[in-house]
Amino acid sequence: MSLLARWLDRRERIDELIDSLPPGLAGAERARCQHLVFGVVRHFGRLETALGRLVSHPPRFPTRAVLLMAGFELIEAADAPTSEGLVAKIVHHAVEQTKAVASKSEAGLVNAVVRKLALALAVPPPPKVASADVLAEYFSHPDWLVKRWLVDFGADATRKLLEWNQRPATVYARWRPSFVPPSGTSEGGLAVSEDLADGRPDFLKPTQWAGFYEVPSGQWPKVEPLLKAGKIYLQDPGTRLAVELLAPQAGETVLDGCAAPGGKSLLMADAMKTGKIVAMDLPGPRIGRLKENLSRAHGVEVALVQADLLEGPALALREHKLPESYAAVLIDVPCSNTGVMRHRADVKWRLEPRDFDKHGRQQLALLHAAARLVAPGGRLVYSTCSLDPEENERVIKAFFDSRAGGPFKLEKNAVSQPWVTGHDGGAAFLLRKS
Repeated sequence: MSLLARWLDRRERIDELIDSLPPGLAGAERARCQHLVFGVVRHFGRLETALGRLVSHPPRFPTRAVLLMAGFELIEAADAPTSEGLVAKIVHHAVEQTKAVASKSEAGLVNAVVRKLALALAVPPPPKVASADVLAEYFSHPDWLVKRWLVDFGADATRKLLEWNQRPATVYARWRPSFVPPSGTSEGGLAVSEDLADGRPDFLKPTQWAGFYEVPSGQWPKVEPLLKAGKIYLQDPGTRLAVELLAPQAGETVLDGCAAPGGKSLLMADAMKTGKIVAMDLPGPRIGRLKENLSRAHGVEVALVQADLLEGPALALREHKLPESYAAVLIDVPCSNTGVMRHRADVKWRLEPRDFDKHGRQQLALLHAAARLVAPGGRLVYSTCSLDPEENERVIKAFFDSRAGGPFKLEKNAVSQPWVTGHDGGAAFLLRKS
């Protein structure tokens, strides 16, 4: 409850809130807490609108957090066969929580409001043809963002995207093939083992994406030892798109220009098995996670460069006695994260309309900077976890409209619309330098 009150008060990033949970809270309790926090934030718009119609003045943050959590539990209970009994339990639990974190008078308010909230939330989904404001309210997205997507993607795709974002994210684990001789190859050339003799436990469910497995809920006690041993890495299959386009080869030296937190660097290392990865990113709090991920690489030499790709990267590379041009460069640029809102449920509440233009300008600058580090005949992959053309196709077009785009050709691209692919969304573009 305290995490939700903090989020309401300070709008802290939800991942940082979860990281602040006491270490002693583990297993099913931690998972339940995370599920509730993510659920409330995911449905925040719909819950706030319903509460606003029932309460004239917003209560204090702790009481408001209780109401929001009860509202999310009511949304979940709506599909349960014994929903009537569940509603009574939810009301009782909310009242007792309020007595603990607030006062008896506020507990009386909660008792009355949650009973009415159950009816307010018991509404069917909007019809197939619905206005942006109706879709935005029911699916808990900002009105301006829904309007934007309706223009970019059309009504049917927008509806599917909204439905996708409102479902809890599936947890995927990548089985790391560097531990065993590869016996298979994925569609993008990334070697993977498909033999259970490699020690892969059968609780990991195979998927349509070679090397990636679904982790069923409740399996964390079995997952944690595999993580610590470095045998798996929790990673969405969508991350493979950019790496498969770049197709890093054994023995190559590859530059990852926006490397933190390091998931794609590690994926490239596992694909290459030999060679060198130069991982560059800004100094800051994410460097610790990048170092941790790079330490898991086997057989591939890694070099960490804490530098700004936009501020003289060649000088930083010289200081580290590293090459100033590369046959393969990857930049997975900072973006709006509209393709990964299942995982980052709070992103939609932090985004503003002007952010897309701001991101686009920064992304183009990063693409120009990365292009200067590509050797003749080399390849450059530009990727985002955004669905929006302003951060993808329009950035590539602006690059080719500039003088810097002259030596390059667009060879291939890969776009993931999550309601189609079944994994995180985003786009990647392979450019070849003449």
